[in-house]
Amino acid sequence: MDEDGYFDERVAARYDDSAGDMFDPAVVDPVVDLLVELAGNGRALEFGIGTGRIALPLARRGVPVHGIELSKAMAARLREKPGGEEIGVTIGDFATTTVDGTFSVAYLVFNTILNLTTQAAQVACFRNVAAHLEPGGCFVIEVGVPGLQELPPGETFHVFHMSETRWGIDEYDVANQGLTSHHFEIVDGRLERFSVPFRYAWPSELDLMAELAGMRLRDRWSGWKREPFTSESTKHVSVWEKRS
Repeated sequence: MDEDGYFDERVAARYDDSAGDMFDPAVVDPVVDLLVELAGNGRALEFGIGTGRIALPLARRGVPVHGIELSKAMAARLREKPGGEEIGVTIGDFATTTVDGTFSVAYLVFNTILNLTTQAAQVACFRNVAAHLEPGGCFVIEVGVPGLQELPPGETFHVFHMSETRWGIDEYDVANQGLTSHHFEIVDGRLERFSVPFRYAWPSELDLMAELAGMRLRDRWSGWKREPFTSESTKHVSVWEKRS
């Protein structure tokens, strides 16, 4: 891992292609619709803005967006895209990095909260978000529900993707709420591996982090189209509101 974290130039160069399905308008539009609603006439702050998958269409809908991003390589890909130069990006760890002004909505999507691999860092992130929100502002997270029910007894590995050229395997460390996501891909005839550590957290634990930061749970769904959250949900979209 270098100064860009796990998303260095090698990863950034292929990120949009490797996450291609996530750029489909059918995936992106419901995200943007909800964020536009929550932003109102205010600004949006994205934690882990990456290459601008959500920030760019959100800005095109008239919402001023600023982003925090650790990886300079990922931010460079954002700036190369149409409209990317108009989005401000502050380079740094989103658990502690601050920017000027306040925002109506802050958001972390696509499991990005799990990139903070300690409970202390995740708590710090919630507090950092709250410090940037206006009273009544909202914090939105999209994150998977820990998939422990998918593990056979005694097993620690779960295959989450398999195709002719790409394989994904999650490795769980249950005692420490750890999860390492291993990605194997054939590139130019060679097999390459990209492994990223995460710390998974249950919805109730995230609610407690929000309480510690002065926010309360407003809504929780199993997807961006506001589907009900149930025991069978594999992810959740949660909205916490900063107390006035």
